[in-house]
Amino acid sequence: MKKILLINPPWVIGEDKNLWNEVASAWPSLGLGYIAAVLEIEGHQVYYLDCSSEHYTVGDLDREILDNYRELDFVGITATTPLVKNALAIAELAKKKFKDVKVVLGGVHPSIMPDEVLSHPAVDYVVMDEGEETMKELAAGLEPAAIRGLGYKKDGQIHKNPPRPLIPDLDAIPAPAYHLMNMKTFRPAVGSYKRLPVMILFATRGCPGRCTFCYRTFRGLVRKRSARNIINEIKILKRDYGIREVAFYDDTFTIFRPVVKEFCEIMINENINMTWSCFSRVDCVDEELLRLMKKAGCHLILFGVESADEQILKNVNKRISLDQVLKVIRTARKVGLETRASFMFGNQGETEETIKKTINFAIKLDPDEVQFNIATPYPGTELFAWAKERGYIKSFDWNDYSMSNTVFELPGLDRKKLQRYYSLAHRKFYFRPKVVLRRLFHIRSLDQLKQEFKGALALLRFFNK
Repeated sequence: MKKILLINPPWVIGEDKNLWNEVASAWPSLGLGYIAAVLEIEGHQVYYLDCSSEHYTVGDLDREILDNYRELDFVGITATTPLVKNALAIAELAKKKFKDVKVVLGGVHPSIMPDEVLSHPAVDYVVMDEGEETMKELAAGLEPAAIRGLGYKKDGQIHKNPPRPLIPDLDAIPAPAYHLMNMKTFRPAVGSYKRLPVMILFATRGCPGRCTFCYRTFRGLVRKRSARNIINEIKILKRDYGIREVAFYDDTFTIFRPVVKEFCEIMINENINMTWSCFSRVDCVDEELLRLMKKAGCHLILFGVESADEQILKNVNKRISLDQVLKVIRTARKVGLETRASFMFGNQGETEETIKKTINFAIKLDPDEVQFNIATPYPGTELFAWAKERGYIKSFDWNDYSMSNTVFELPGLDRKKLQRYYSLAHRKFYFRPKVVLRRLFHIRSLDQLKQEFKGALALLRFFNK
């Protein structure tokens, strides 16, 4: 038996220019949750520490939190690009506090840049792509050279083993080890839910899109869970943790329509009293499906639109049309679903004129909420390679890689201009009387009133900075 601590690092949002900092969600790493469940089945003692939801800083871990653990064999830390510097700082602390501990990093950034992460003296191993089977074999004591999907160091040299085949049947993976988590600390973003408490779920792994600004997780392959498997997890969350709403965080929840239809029919026929939300694409829904989702408890869908300029949509390989966007948002409103549309400023071909076009289109589209982001060239994406080749990237400090900081500049669009348009877009959309009145009329409870008040204060503080 090994003693293993899995850590979700504290969140970093650049230079505090992100509007969503005050209203953002705080969710567990379900990737670590799945790994924890697999390791427990193998007989290991597993602990889970969520710095983000607990509001722990790296300094808190150094001064107090890590002192609660003794004689650990492994410390596993997940890391996206904005979190990797914090993850590496925690790796240093683990090495300082625990004798002979082995530190493992996994997640998107270590999978993309294993050499960079392994070059850090506090990191012993990197898990690339899915971690369940790789961590199981590592904890079982297999030789590192024999473990597919693992990066490691030997005699001062970095070694990367061949990729591990992806898990074909997602139903074979146990539900995340929720019992290891402090469920009361997690929270949804303001304005994104109807009922508390809420928990996130994944029904799929991978994304069907090939957008230039996204990393193709799981090598671009999309796999699904069965409807019954998803329902069983929802029932566990409801029965054991009092969860009343779930948020599907799949890139495209509706990609497998037969599964979604079956899921909705079970929700309806078994009278599972659970509200829910999801992310989708405008080319992956129709009126029939939206009506069924609404009947099954869905109340909100987020659609990625990105730009109102058709050429930019082609440049980023979005593969949707503005006519599709208009039709789907209007259809969703007709069937009683709320919508959130997300847009990005700064992709290939962006100019001041195309940004203005996008802002005006968002106002014309008039979803219930919008989310404007600044394009971020994450490592491993086509956007990163394109921007780096042209010398557009102005910062390689991974802490800056939130979606509201400007880390690269296009000709004629410097970072100050992008920040100005980022602020202007939110002001022009949300400070319209129509939007204010609509949000007030949607209030049905004291909690909704609190959400709207908190969101309004965040907007006002952001504009007064």
